[in-house]
Amino acid sequence: MSRIGKVPVPLPGNVTASIEGSILSVKGPKGVLTMPMLDDISYGIEADRIVVKPANETKRARSFWGMHRTLVQNLVTGVTDGFTKVLEITGVGYRAAMQGKNLRLQLGYSHDVNITVPEGLEVKTPDQTTVEISGNDRQRVGQLAAEIRRWRKPEPYKGKGIKYRGEYIFRKEGKKK
Repeated sequence: MSRIGKVPVPLPGNVTASIEGSILSVKGPKGVLTMPMLDDISYGIEADRIVVKPANETKRARSFWGMHRTLVQNLVTGVTDGFTKVLEITGVGYRAAMQGKNLRLQLGYSHDVNITVPEGLEVKTPDQTTVEISGNDRQRVGQLAAEIRRWRKPEPYKGKGIKYRGEYIFRKEGKKK
């Protein structure tokens, strides 16, 4: 039994959900999100909640049950509150700035790194060492944050690089004389 899957997903008052064919769509103040449904999982829309249950007793249905309930929860959270990831840049001369629809990063390379921001996502740079990525789709927000972080991962000796806010970097001591 999935402990996560047993809990129904509550729908706030300003959110509506509908099933059309094999697509579950959730509509709210921050837009519309859709998700393909599996045949092994049954989805039920009640007055103020969405219930996710396995359609049969196969191993596949039980394994996907909790994950699909979480995906439905992410749809509801995305259209009501949205998702935000904050990246912090550490290092001498490392900085970030928005130029139109492009994010310009200076990360110690001989060239600047330009990243085009996809449609539906919003990137802000409140200061030169902070990048805030927000949007209503959790997967797309996390994917863009991972692509930005990949340019200069934090290193363990000085801690230079791009890290998520709240991420702990295991530090090493370095050489001794």
